[in-house]
Amino acid sequence: MIIKEDLIVSNQTIDAILLKKMFLAGAANLEAKKEWINELNVFPVPDGDTGTNMTMTIMSAASEVSALENPTMETLSKAISSGSLRGARGNSGVILSQLCRGFTKEIKKLDEINSVAIAAACERAVETAYKAVMKPKEGTILTVAKGVSLKVSELANKTDDLEEIIEGAIAYGDEVLNKTPDMLPVLKQAGVVDSGGQGLMQVLKGARDAFLGKELDLSAVSGGAKKTESSVSVENIDTADIKFGYCTEFIVMLEVPYSKKIENDFKSYLESIGDSIVCVADDEIIKIHVHTNDPGLAIQKGLTYGSLTKMKIDNMREEHNERLIKNASNESANATESANAPKEEVVTTPPKEYGFISVSVGEGINEIFRSLGVDYIIEGGQTMNPSTADILDAVEKVNAKTVYVLPNNKNIILAAQQAEKLSKDKKVVVVPTKTIPQGISAIIGFDSSLSSEDALAQMTEEIGNVKTGQVTYAVRDTSIDGIEIKEGNIMGIADKGIVACGEKVDDTTLEMIETMVDEDSELISLFYGSDVTEEEAEELGAKIEEAYPDCEVEINKGDQPIYYYIISVE
Repeated sequence: MIIKEDLIVSNQTIDAILLKKMFLAGAANLEAKKEWINELNVFPVPDGDTGTNMTMTIMSAASEVSALENPTMETLSKAISSGSLRGARGNSGVILSQLCRGFTKEIKKLDEINSVAIAAACERAVETAYKAVMKPKEGTILTVAKGVSLKVSELANKTDDLEEIIEGAIAYGDEVLNKTPDMLPVLKQAGVVDSGGQGLMQVLKGARDAFLGKELDLSAVSGGAKKTESSVSVENIDTADIKFGYCTEFIVMLEVPYSKKIENDFKSYLESIGDSIVCVADDEIIKIHVHTNDPGLAIQKGLTYGSLTKMKIDNMREEHNERLIKNASNESANATESANAPKEEVVTTPPKEYGFISVSVGEGINEIFRSLGVDYIIEGGQTMNPSTADILDAVEKVNAKTVYVLPNNKNIILAAQQAEKLSKDKKVVVVPTKTIPQGISAIIGFDSSLSSEDALAQMTEEIGNVKTGQVTYAVRDTSIDGIEIKEGNIMGIADKGIVACGEKVDDTTLEMIETMVDEDSELISLFYGSDVTEEEAEELGAKIEEAYPDCEVEINKGDQPIYYYIISVE
């Protein structure tokens, strides 16, 4: 039994109010530890982001959870599942969202969670997460989650005491986490445990503290959803040109079966009262964005399908005037962003057969993708992985029947695949590109005469013909694959890991390229970053031409941060 403030509280069940506190406490604890988790990155690069990705994933759900004043297990489950699903970023974030999804599917019809229910929910959480990963790897967050689930089931067969079950499962989870270096040699070499597994344990430990009734600071997660700016730039629009004055956003918590016919009827209705429509749905929620002159009509229609949450109405004409007054001297400040993002207007032209979305970073690389036919650029990559919702929003903005997504980063592929499953009215095809050069190679190899399946197969084949190298600096001392690395060293990272390390950028880059070039190589492309001048890149290019006279050398301005050079060899 738990004794709190002279009251004896049952520790055999968890109701919705307590589960809400536990979830928010888990999110808060992860947020507090995110930088520490970031530092567990295997490679000592300056962009470790597991902690950030997992935190942004769970915070997306926490904002929805904190808005529930009198939660039931069902409304709480929907908030946790839908919030984490759409906010998922990075591999660990997507896996965390799937763990949340599986757990809540098992408990959403209950009034309280007991020992039997928590065991079943943990088992379903792990099962759901494993299914989401094409090639599950042991020694990761999946292994830790599975260990916790097995211990919960074991203890639930012996006792009804949830305190004993939770404490025992967390202790065993730490044991499994500490063994992850024995399962993945790269973790042992780097001297770290799996960062995703550590993130999961911090969530569980925060939840445990709330269950035990400890006084916790939940201010970081109790403020509700952060206000987001409309994607429309209103500084350059005359108020007379704003046909529909109210930017209206809300989420429908579905209470009726949501069929394709209902979805089409809803969209048609929204089109009749406004424009700039985004209508994205999964099994449990519909996310709505519409510009209209009568927000009440959109809200009333939404209420016919379920209860509403996250309602936000902005007067765009009023905001426009305020911004003009404040920013009269900076009217062109958003020109670059406006050029990148299509204006949200009524689509009067029929959709084209196919379109492309690419994740990219650096204006030079962005321009390369645009020149190759990419319709929409999502700014992101290593330093900021876009969420499932970001990718879905981009899909909505591309006027095409089939939309190909180039993640260009191995840590974004799962989020893109999650968006592929959630997209309702457009076919989304995720091309499994792990690097910028792979993305460029894939779109160059695209054949519009092929079916989407055959086009994907051809682009995937093209990906295999390009090797990628990246040059950056180390943020800590470590030893990987027999290479001793000191903080501040320059590292060359190829497809299979760190292959070069030194004190000078050019020397390390040349050493890395030597491991990439073989007798079949014909083209070496350099994309120089924001910390490299054109002259420096030209000098390095000359050295490469001298070393490899049989290869053509191309030099491109990339403008990417953190990485001095991105290199491709084909």
